[in-house]
Amino acid sequence: MKRTIALAALTLTSTLVLAACADDTASDAPETPTTQSSAEAGMDAEGHDHPADGGQPPAGIVAEENPTYPVGTEVILTADHMPGMEGATATVSGAFDTTTYSVSYTPTTGGGPITDHRWVVHEELVDPGAAPLPEGAAVILDAEHMTGMHGAEATIDYSTDETVYMVDLTVDGMTMTNHKWVTESEISPAE
Repeated sequence: MKRTIALAALTLTSTLVLAACADDTASDAPETPTTQSSAEAGMDAEGHDHPADGGQPPAGIVAEENPTYPVGTEVILTADHMPGMEGATATVSGAFDTTTYSVSYTPTTGGGPITDHRWVVHEELVDPGAAPLPEGAAVILDAEHMTGMHGAEATIDYSTDETVYMVDLTVDGMTMTNHKWVTESEISPAE
């Protein structure tokens, strides 16, 4: 009896682990091309495909000298890059003066293309040349915000030169530090 219960528990645990690691786009049906926004694609079991710790800012990025929201400021996010983000309270962990891009790319790990991934900064592109890059420019991503992003070929959708921020936040039970990126227009003051 104990062996049967232990075997059943092991089977259930293995099934849950495999289900949590499975690509949610997989099916028995033939693969058809799909287009997903970054908010819809590559979600893990909690609905996120972002690392818990976003790490340090990329080499060469310049800190904003006088940001609207200095490091340590509590803010409300108006961005909807992933489930639970819009309306979440966050703390600014970095503010930077750079060109920020929305990009479309196909993950190096397979799956359908990701469109309008917000955001990648100029310093997260491989040999990009001078900023800003024009809409439609082909680039290679050096960012690791989501699975399959690093090394992917991408196209610049559009850019902004507003201050861009890293933030610490908790969404849907997942705490993230140095989450990259939200632009100034995607932040409002906390009340």
